[in-house]
Amino acid sequence: MEDKNPKDDPEFRNKLDEGVRKTNAFAQYSSLGFQMLGTIGLGVWGGVKLDEWQGNEKPLWTIVLSLVAIGASLYLFIRGLPKP
Repeated sequence: MEDKNPKDDPEFRNKLDEGVRKTNAFAQYSSLGFQMLGTIGLGVWGGVKLDEWQGNEKPLWTIVLSLVAIGASLYLFIRGLPKP
């Protein structure tokens, strides 16, 4: 009696390939999310530090740099999406 290797089964290979594709997609989108989080966080942190350094009563730099960081993160997110 011959032992059959499950890796030789085409159905097994298809399921394995599908799982790898799902894992790759998850990793790609989660890395884009962390990149957005880091970009926006860095913008907010920089704005807060500039406002503290200048002694501003209103958080002008925080608002400006937060909006710039959101725009930059959306731009990077759109550029990071896979091409159809």
